[in-house]
Amino acid sequence: MSHSLFISDLHLSAAHPFSTELFLRFAADIAPKAEALYILGDLFEYWAGDDDLDDPFHQGITGTLRGLADRGTRIFIMHGNRDFLMDNELGKACNARLLNDPVLLDLYGTPTLLSHGDALCTDDAEYQRFRDLVRNRDWQTQFLLQPLAQRKAQIEHLRMQSESQKRSKEMSLMDVNCDAVNDRLRQHHYPRLIHGHTHRPARHLHHLEGHTCERWVLGDWDRKANALRCDNSGIRWETIPPN
Repeated sequence: MSHSLFISDLHLSAAHPFSTELFLRFAADIAPKAEALYILGDLFEYWAGDDDLDDPFHQGITGTLRGLADRGTRIFIMHGNRDFLMDNELGKACNARLLNDPVLLDLYGTPTLLSHGDALCTDDAEYQRFRDLVRNRDWQTQFLLQPLAQRKAQIEHLRMQSESQKRSKEMSLMDVNCDAVNDRLRQHHYPRLIHGHTHRPARHLHHLEGHTCERWVLGDWDRKANALRCDNSGIRWETIPPN
């Protein structure tokens, strides 16, 4: 049966061999059976700019996605909070289309809204201010003018700061805000919603003005991996087993 797969928060890097091995097995054994693969953000641990495409690890990942596309699976990639600097050269290297966040599509007859999910975590005001800053085109232009090594050093520093701050934040701050989710569903006329970011895989129901909207949350790949499979019959989890 024709179907599409949805994944997010892989955080791929040479320092994370477990998630990389799972991804390579997924790309070889599971994804080729799908007509489309949607990666909803944080494919990489971080992305310092498309001039880092020559890195051997990055070449391996982009080559794997390009090979998957060459076999007939359409690839769609959305920016996450860790790889928001991905641009057209990355898309070309993967033979993939970069998606806006959010994006609404017709998925086997059901209107479906796709998002990374971090914009919905509005209780974390500090993070939202940071997000607004780094998503600004002028800021990105100035940042990318710096040498690649300098950019990587700054990102590594920010990552360490972020991990430290997470330990002092309430868990509820880092989850989506229900009102923000409901507002987004209203804006797009009550679609189904699929997103990642929070690392809390689950299915939720939102009851709004006589509509019931499904919200599917994708999991991360740090310790285990799964994907959402969508076809004409609906949605179900697809497990990617470890060795």
